[in-house]
Amino acid sequence: MSASAQTERVSFRSPDTDGAMIQGELASSGDAPSPALILIPDVHGTSELYLAMGRRLAIEGFRTLVLDIYAREGAPRLGDMAAVNDWIEALPDRRILGDVRAARQYLSGRNDVRSQSIGILGFCLGGQYALMAACQQPKLSACASFYGMLRYTTRNQRKPASALDMAADLSCPLLGLYGAEDPLIPAADVAELREILTANDKDFELVTYEGAGHAFLNEARPEAYRADAAKAAWGRAIALFRQQLS
Repeated sequence: MSASAQTERVSFRSPDTDGAMIQGELASSGDAPSPALILIPDVHGTSELYLAMGRRLAIEGFRTLVLDIYAREGAPRLGDMAAVNDWIEALPDRRILGDVRAARQYLSGRNDVRSQSIGILGFCLGGQYALMAACQQPKLSACASFYGMLRYTTRNQRKPASALDMAADLSCPLLGLYGAEDPLIPAADVAELREILTANDKDFELVTYEGAGHAFLNEARPEAYRADAAKAAWGRAIALFRQQLS
């Protein structure tokens, strides 16, 4: 296994939505064809935290595309939770999921990617979209959702269906990772997800970490970061992708 990773800025078109050019940072650790991952950052967008994760995943053997979900408008500056909530409510799910589909198509067309071995992971808002994509896009091979929100209180044109609404259509193995003290993802939501997946005979594992809240893997937020939970959750995700993408 290589001890370092190389990165390159890549771009591709998103034909499912508006035809816009989407960008991302692609990390790799060799030229041989390898499994690939799409990484969707949190609501604040691409940051060094997620670029570093992409490099770590590349060193583990997964060519990793850190997707820029704000390639059109630029990352937002969100000062408080009210601004975060307003921003999330305004994001059109169809656009984001179309960009994820375009990212998978881009990766599958590369000579250095095993086209049948592409997984997805995401964090917070990105964890929500990772799960949604795994329910909507059957060519994904595995999904790890880190504290991805599950429920919408309302439905509209931008938010037609929540992750819970879509869960019965899960099309690949899922690892859901949650904090027991997360106010954004109540235990009841995780329990409902478990019930839906069980009733529909899906391949999944849902893990809740005691003493952890939202963003427990985010080293850039000392008040939220929980080292033990982060290490355990990361290890589970690596194991999932090794098993499903090998």
